[in-house]
Amino acid sequence: MRIIRAADCLVMPWKNGGGTTTEIAVAPGGASLNDFDWRISMAHVGQDGPFSSFPGIDRTLSVLTGAGITLAFGDGERMRLDRSSAPYAFAADRAVEGLLVDGPIDDLNVMSRRGRWRHRVERLSGAGSLDANKGLLVLVARKGDWQVNGAALSAGDSAVLDAPGGVELVASGGEAELYAVWLTREA
Repeated sequence: MRIIRAADCLVMPWKNGGGTTTEIAVAPGGASLNDFDWRISMAHVGQDGPFSSFPGIDRTLSVLTGAGITLAFGDGERMRLDRSSAPYAFAADRAVEGLLVDGPIDDLNVMSRRGRWRHRVERLSGAGSLDANKGLLVLVARKGDWQVNGAALSAGDSAVLDAPGGVELVASGGEAELYAVWLTREA
């Protein structure tokens, strides 16, 4: 298990000035936005604007803080996401504009390259166990303090587990929330 502390994550401003991105993990290590196989990041969205297009990439978006965002797709589909919404998956090469509901938000972005990797995202709260016998499991602690197989994670920290088998999660202290990201190679 590899622990990634929040303080060690790189924060980058967007080219359009509309927000910032905090990169949590990327594969292969050091990959750019053009050549990653998968990428997990958090973004602070400060204003309405178009999402960057990522050809050949699938994306899942989860709202972490704020009143929410409406995704206005170029084909007319609209999807409103807020804190209570399940993680929402869509093709990252679809034209989409983000319209903030009522002020800035923070979100979790998971992206994987079609034909190489696929991903699934789930929001969890409280203690429990997970089973991940193949691929990778990345845990992103959002609120509270967590024990992952005995290792401590604070809010903002993450853990990367490679084919971990059974994983025991224990949350302590009040409200706790964690995102589980399963990543598997496509054949």
